[in-house]
Amino acid sequence: MAYAIIQDSGTQFKVQAGDTLTIDPRTLPPDAATITFEKVLLVSNDQGVKIGQPFLNGASVTARILGTIKDRKVYVERLTKRKGFHRRVGHRQRYLAVRIETLS
Repeated sequence: MAYAIIQDSGTQFKVQAGDTLTIDPRTLPPDAATITFEKVLLVSNDQGVKIGQPFLNGASVTARILGTIKDRKVYVERLTKRKGFHRRVGHRQRYLAVRIETLS
């Protein structure tokens, strides 16, 4: 089973063909259907394992863009002792969902 380790926005992912990832959002052209990851740290396939120092030259991973998704809601509470001050603020983190298609 072939796999690769890629780096995106300071985070490393172990990916195989068909995997679905949630990565940090970025600005893309409106007609973009795929995204290419050039920072490949390691590739393992039938021929063996190739390790980059730090990245492999000529290696890339192509993924299909599935769309933007939102994570679960996270609440942040702030309060001040003995003053009666409290505040509750929540937000939902946005991610970009992609499906890995080819490792080359």
